[in-house]
Amino acid sequence: MKKVNVGIVGITGLVGQTLLEILEQSSLPVDTLYVYASSRSKGKEVAFKGQTIIIKELNEDSFNDPLDIVFFAIESDLALKYAKIASSKKIYVVDNSSAHRMIEHIPLVVPEVNSHVLKSSDYIVANPNCSTIQSVVALHTVHQLFNLVDVDYSTYQAVSGSGVNGIEDLERTSQGLEPNFYPKTIYNNVIPQIDQFLENGYTKEEMKMILETQKILASKINITATTVRVPVKVGHSVQIKATTKENIDLDKLKNAYGKIDEVKLYPSNDYPTPLDASGSNLVHIGRIRTDLNYPNKVLLWTVADNVRKGAALNAVQIGEYIYKEFIK
Repeated sequence: MKKVNVGIVGITGLVGQTLLEILEQSSLPVDTLYVYASSRSKGKEVAFKGQTIIIKELNEDSFNDPLDIVFFAIESDLALKYAKIASSKKIYVVDNSSAHRMIEHIPLVVPEVNSHVLKSSDYIVANPNCSTIQSVVALHTVHQLFNLVDVDYSTYQAVSGSGVNGIEDLERTSQGLEPNFYPKTIYNNVIPQIDQFLENGYTKEEMKMILETQKILASKINITATTVRVPVKVGHSVQIKATTKENIDLDKLKNAYGKIDEVKLYPSNDYPTPLDASGSNLVHIGRIRTDLNYPNKVLLWTVADNVRKGAALNAVQIGEYIYKEFIK
């Protein structure tokens, strides 16, 4: 079995640390791991499979290292700069930032939904937005069975979706201090604004969910979204209302979900919460029911660990697919 050299760019952040943890458990046969961060972290150490790995400073020469696959967990401007360098050296880049998601020729991938779009020449692959990932896992099955026409999202997104800054702001405001990061106090509150407002009245986060869902499902279905930050550390929840061409057969839908390894289906008298999903690699689905007046409308409640399946895990799953199909 051919082994691969793997890199993590942004090792010190929340997603970078989770990438490291998931790679330890991954089927990806890592020969040498290279980890990169800013100059502030140069020389520090991380542990990986019993080895001590020294953090290297990220710069343009980093991609002279003999890498096969590199995972980016950095800001969009840096991702744009360094992905271009890495991909030019035929290193596969899996980018967690939003930088490449809506570039037409760059695949945006949730492996259990649309891994078939990947080609060996795709040296940059975009990892979707956290709340989009869990949503399209649920919607893909609905679309296959009943043909989606319209989707309405309402999200309840944990503060870890903002990284360490979000977690610190929750802790800070819980002590009665003014927020440093969010526009309003997040403790004991909800904030119906994630990212900046746009001229159309939607936020950037809402438009990410709309456009990314359409790209992943390869369908211009009508989508609306309201994204809300809630005072939960880990675990995004998304309430989905989907309209389809055909009437919904709930038994058929539930049976289909029950056959998906990456999904945990809850019975009608139970439901998932963020605490249930925290630390889990699965998409948790419950509260499945049809609209009382329209048999072609279905409502779903989905929950997932936004740092794992919503970011690091999905990225590693993309890396595993690249290895299996194009490197092995």
